[in-house]
Amino acid sequence: MPRTLVSQTPQKIGQEVTLKGWVNARRDHGKIIFIDLRDRTGLVQLVCANSASDLRNEDVIEIKGLIQKRPASLINPKLETGEIEVAVSEIKTLAKAEKLPFDMGQETLNVELPILLDYRPLTLRHPKVQAIFKIQETIINAFRNTLRTDGFTEFQAPAIVPAATEGGAEIFPIQYYDHQAFLGQSPQLYKQIMVGVFERVFTVAKAFRAEPSVTTRHLSEYITLDAEFGFIESWEDLMTQAEKLIKAIFKEVAKENSRELELFNASIPQTSTTLPKLKMREAQQIIFERTKRDHRSEPDLDPEDEKEICRYSLEKYGSELIFITHYPTKKRPFYTFADPKDPDYTLSFDLLGRGLEWITGGQRINDYQTLLNKIIERSNKPKDFEIYLQAFKYGMPPEGGFALGAERITMQILGLSNVREASLFPRDMERVDIRLSSTPSNGHK
Repeated sequence: MPRTLVSQTPQKIGQEVTLKGWVNARRDHGKIIFIDLRDRTGLVQLVCANSASDLRNEDVIEIKGLIQKRPASLINPKLETGEIEVAVSEIKTLAKAEKLPFDMGQETLNVELPILLDYRPLTLRHPKVQAIFKIQETIINAFRNTLRTDGFTEFQAPAIVPAATEGGAEIFPIQYYDHQAFLGQSPQLYKQIMVGVFERVFTVAKAFRAEPSVTTRHLSEYITLDAEFGFIESWEDLMTQAEKLIKAIFKEVAKENSRELELFNASIPQTSTTLPKLKMREAQQIIFERTKRDHRSEPDLDPEDEKEICRYSLEKYGSELIFITHYPTKKRPFYTFADPKDPDYTLSFDLLGRGLEWITGGQRINDYQTLLNKIIERSNKPKDFEIYLQAFKYGMPPEGGFALGAERITMQILGLSNVREASLFPRDMERVDIRLSSTPSNGHK
């Protein structure tokens, strides 16, 4: 008999079926045992005799049974299959599970973050944890689909690079045969090269940052959603595209993931018809007037500043998202285009949402000699950027782009407390699957 998926069971009342999946929970009622069977499409209740008495949670089973309506008084409205149950006639155990280290049957998985990650292959099975990554899948799909519709071509960026993309020490060196190479901080240089090929490009890539800190906002490896395009009329074209994209992502998440949002009591961020924009110095002045914290000479917004300006944006503009523009030239990468009206500041932006940076972007330098001079000014070696510079030596249109962090957007939509919850297998200073600073709880080194 072909396998029936759980989601198909309500359409097969009165039929004999074969189901396969995991024991999600069991409840003993005398001679009758109720089992919630889980497969990739959902949960369904099984009604079993004592033949199921040796089953425990996460055992993998195959059953044969008759789908029947539940009594009206026993309907579960919270379950998509809540109006039916399966009277089991035969059970086959496909794989046994060891005793679980904690209760997986609760609506919320009540374990501390280190335990959540120590047992990642197990905790990822929990419906609420699964929901995080269903939403992340929608975010990435919406990113791809929106840009494809707008004429962008996807390319695959390399992860091993010959030099630091953005300079600085926050880069992982690797031994590459008899040479030194690095893990890419971003696909930035490659997407700029590809503008000279396809004009409009995007990539979904892994980026690596050797940031010597452990915060709730940073990962050493993360998913970057990068877009770049040429023949821009103005650097503001970049913000227009970024705004269109983020709103398309919100629309798709609302459409595809209403159940997952409900699990977290989460809502799509509130936005205005056109997202507000402030120069960084204007934002700092507003923050000073609201809080008396004087950061007006600082080269960037600190985390509390980002939260405060988002509160201001919601109060004044009815938007939980706001563009902050014109960051100082000395704080942006060498390829960032300076404002011709004020060269100490750049034609760049961050999109902040719910108190955190979501998107970073800006216009790039497209003149070969200017770019070469900037590389030298930042004490970089032109030979390390030879392939990159070729793209500009042989003609590059006015261009720019932006990048989104998939984990951060997932985190902010759902209101998670730590970005590691939005990473399948997070990497940071203390973890590469196992905890590096102490013996993991399962005893393996």
